[in-house]
Amino acid sequence: MTDTTNTLPIDIGIAEAERTAIAGELSKVLADTYTLYLKTHNYHWNVTGPMFNTLHLMFEQQYNELWLAVDLLAERIRSLGEFAPGSYSAFVELTSIDEATSIPPAEDMIRDLVRGHEAVARTARGAFTTADKANDQPTADLLTERLEVHEKTAWMLRSMVA
Repeated sequence: MTDTTNTLPIDIGIAEAERTAIAGELSKVLADTYTLYLKTHNYHWNVTGPMFNTLHLMFEQQYNELWLAVDLLAERIRSLGEFAPGSYSAFVELTSIDEATSIPPAEDMIRDLVRGHEAVARTARGAFTTADKANDQPTADLLTERLEVHEKTAWMLRSMVA
């Protein structure tokens, strides 16, 4: 949804239609990131077993990083002149990640988080294509950073399970 509360037009060298399309793609990345944040925080609270301490601390580091990322994504959407989605119902509509409805064993948590980070990476790649076509370097830079984080985190998590 376009922000029409400001009477000053946005003139940053990206046409309105392109800004709207980029913001729409970023909204999907935001929804995936927020959903993964909730899942990671849930697993942090509820992990049990011999890897408890390692996973509890690792999940905390990961959800803190995701929490900071949602703000960066939402602020970029706002910079493009659109409102950022900010409700559970909006995130459910936009996300590609299934919510955690049970508490799985620790190794299944790890596998689920690998799938989540890979899903965010796929969504970010789609958004990157839209930003790149519009010559939107700030969004491309943000998405490149997000891709690096999600791919590295997926690799690290994947390395913990056989």
